[in-house]
Amino acid sequence: MITYEKLLKKPQVAKSLVGMSLVEFDKFYVEFETAHTERLQSSKKTRGKKKRQRAAGAGRKHKYDLRNRLLMSLFWLKAYTTYELLGFFYELNKTNIEDNLNLILDTLVSMTSFNFERPRAERQKLSSVEEIMDAFPDVRLIIDGKEQRVERPKNKKDKDGNMQDRQKPYYSGKKKAHTLKNQAAISPTGLVEHASESVPGSIHDLTLLRQTNLISELADDEAAMMDKGYDGITADHPDKKLYLPFKARRNHPLTEEQKAYNRFLAKYRIVVEHTMAQLNKFQILAQRFRHQLTKHSVIFRIVCGLVNRRIQLRPLKQYSPAA
Repeated sequence: MITYEKLLKKPQVAKSLVGMSLVEFDKFYVEFETAHTERLQSSKKTRGKKKRQRAAGAGRKHKYDLRNRLLMSLFWLKAYTTYELLGFFYELNKTNIEDNLNLILDTLVSMTSFNFERPRAERQKLSSVEEIMDAFPDVRLIIDGKEQRVERPKNKKDKDGNMQDRQKPYYSGKKKAHTLKNQAAISPTGLVEHASESVPGSIHDLTLLRQTNLISELADDEAAMMDKGYDGITADHPDKKLYLPFKARRNHPLTEEQKAYNRFLAKYRIVVEHTMAQLNKFQILAQRFRHQLTKHSVIFRIVCGLVNRRIQLRPLKQYSPAA
């Protein structure tokens, strides 16, 4: 099993196992412990309309302390093992594993917030990578989508007994598989400033962007950058400054100038690729998602929050795109 005591003896393996160094974990645990205590204290002492049969905190105690349960949860997010395998490591049954993970994940998601999702007056002005800001000084967000394969949904009967096709909405023509899709808005520093809810993979990137209403939230002096999958968004927001690559049309190939402009944009979108790569280091977002689809939004936000924390501790290197 992976315990804090064992990691103290081999701190060099912490990053591979839980996604952060032991020093970073120690700092994170202090914040987590405070947030966890406050969440439990603020929780209602009744469940529904029924009064508790026993005081909050009573009953059987956890086998592991809070620090080790946080470690277990971070390891699960990083490695995405099955409940059975994780239970074997920690000598717990599947139900105990699930209960412990749910308890920790509830606190993790309560700690997760994104800068662009706050009211405009409360948003922080972030310093940006110099090269990007020199080329695009007004860019606030670089928007991209992320798809993850899921287990093929099973068809179910509705209340009237008619069979519902639950597979078609999740089938992605792009991935040729059943997927869930998320949208992330990345700052020029690589931080995730917005993470959307998870939606079925058949939903187009442009449709998801319209649903989130992100572009309308941009200030007059702010711009957004995105790929050609969002072609058409400029018609929705003619008053906003949006950087998109040119898209070839039937019988209208791109000119050499347009191709050069597309290459120029692609150099600066590399920041998004770096952040997406960081997200995919957590196997729970890289492998086929095996759990309830309704849990995916929470998982995605938690991992984005963990990646943000790592980027803030270790900012992206200042670099110049290749000429």
